[in-house]
Amino acid sequence: GAAPEFVYYLLNKPAGCVSATEDRNDRTVMEYVPSDRKGLFPVGRLDKDTEGLLLITDDGDFAHSITSPKKHVDKKYVAKLDGEITEDTVKAFSDGIEFSDGTKCRSAVLECDENDKKTGIVTICEGKYHQVKKMFLCCGLKVVHLQRISIGGLYLDSNLHIGECKLLTDLDKKSVFIGNIH
Repeated sequence: GAAPEFVYYLLNKPAGCVSATEDRNDRTVMEYVPSDRKGLFPVGRLDKDTEGLLLITDDGDFAHSITSPKKHVDKKYVAKLDGEITEDTVKAFSDGIEFSDGTKCRSAVLECDENDKKTGIVTICEGKYHQVKKMFLCCGLKVVHLQRISIGGLYLDSNLHIGECKLLTDLDKKSVFIGNIH
């Protein structure tokens, strides 16, 4: 049959590679995609040392609709921290954190496990540079490990190991725009 117009991959991104199509110094996420289709690129960015759900596609409109702040597509992260989350931390995230340069984040949801106050699940609908790490730093906490687990209603598949990727189904693709809290 004819090649599809666009392809969509979900990669469980390993730490130590950058979200770019090419880089002089570092491995890129493209090394994990089993395709030589021209024009594939990562949707948004995960920091070099952040793991988890990263979409890779050659569909520019789809990518824009996920990364555009107007669309409010929620992204969820699991953050392991060097200290404990308090009620004040949760409230600060909810109020919207202001960075030292005066820029302010939108309200974010921070949840933590009663039994593990050093692990937080953060839901944001933006994706500013190093945002999750910087938000915690403003609250006096350092992120020691960060993993993105979902975009919209699309979750990282527990059977997909780090460094593995899979093609998205049409249902997967639709689920990205489902279940936003805004």
